[in-house]
Amino acid sequence: GTVALLFMFLFMPSVQLDIVAETIYSELNSFTLLTIPLFILMGAAIGKSRAGSDLYNSLNSWLYKVPGGLGLANTLACSVFAAMCGSSPATCSAIGSSGIPEMRKRGYSSRLASGLIAAGGTLGILIPPSLTLILYGLATEQSIGKLFMAGVGPGIMLTALFALWVVYKSWVEKRQTIAAAASGASAQPYVAEHHSWQDRLNSLPRLLPFLVLILIVMVALYGGWATPSEVAGIGAFGALVMVMLIYGCWRWADLKVILSGTARESAMIMMIIAMSFLYTYVMSYLHVTQDLAQWIVSLDMGKWQFFFWTCIFLIVLGFFLPPVAIILMVTPVILPALEALGIDLIWFGVVMTIIMEMGLIHPPVGLNLFVINGIAPDIPLKEIMWGVAPFLVLMVVGILLLCLFPEIALWLPSRYQGS
Repeated sequence: GTVALLFMFLFMPSVQLDIVAETIYSELNSFTLLTIPLFILMGAAIGKSRAGSDLYNSLNSWLYKVPGGLGLANTLACSVFAAMCGSSPATCSAIGSSGIPEMRKRGYSSRLASGLIAAGGTLGILIPPSLTLILYGLATEQSIGKLFMAGVGPGIMLTALFALWVVYKSWVEKRQTIAAAASGASAQPYVAEHHSWQDRLNSLPRLLPFLVLILIVMVALYGGWATPSEVAGIGAFGALVMVMLIYGCWRWADLKVILSGTARESAMIMMIIAMSFLYTYVMSYLHVTQDLAQWIVSLDMGKWQFFFWTCIFLIVLGFFLPPVAIILMVTPVILPALEALGIDLIWFGVVMTIIMEMGLIHPPVGLNLFVINGIAPDIPLKEIMWGVAPFLVLMVVGILLLCLFPEIALWLPSRYQGS
């Protein structure tokens, strides 16, 4: 925000400074953005009551024998929640508020726990319904339905890659913990967990309320009964009713913790979004992004050369701009070159979305990094950045797999007849 104001003062008419508040308000005055505080409320109701602890105790009792079982459960939870809300910050907040403390409590490192949730949250803009794919479809005049179908395969692929890494990394950390305890290098001995079948069966009733809530939200969304914002309201209301009736969180002291936590996290995220909107407005007004894109298009390159340098350009833009801004400003400029070189626009939309995901978890403006830092302030931002580094590599691997096997994204759309 400070950088944007400085450039407005130096390079833009003074009248623009007079309408800063109006500019920010007009961008934030969006019904779609209502999903963020509502899903944060849903996550806070679960995370700041015994509900979150019960959920992870139950999952852990079933998955404790699998290396990284709880981390695997969090990866899948991020995917499901991302598919429900389509919001990366909301996914990070809802899953992370419960998942990070429970994983750290069970011996996961701060890097792995925070990196997993930050990266898992990015799936919200790939797995349909996806606002990013909708905007790309509008900018390129492609079928929104086919783009949604194209996001399913890569979304499952990234979820699998993330899960494999979590299983491997947690196995390594577990062995290191055991070795350190055996050698006396660690004052905290490693305690192996054990859960009987009786424990597992007893945990099932604790899972039932969550399954019912998820089922209601998913049926409302995918059944076309409600918009994402309305579904967010259903989820928030359902979570509040659940913790009030089942966990007795109806006293003001209990509700105050949930509501104040929601207010703090929502204000933090909305301020970041507001300043990114202002920064985007200034970049667009000064034609910085458009001029760079036009310069790349003017270079005489082959199909894969153009694809490679376009990806590099999009990654660099991701250092400073949110996904929506990049898609709306850059896609119309590079579209003629994409068509001239015969690059499939549905396939490229998925690749572009994965690059946008990377922008959400790498500095300096990786939104998910700050969201995780907000819900787990005792984890230094540097640790969170190191935690997401392997997941950035996995996203690059995912793009390479899409280049080698484009059917991962195109198989479902080729069988889709909708519009």
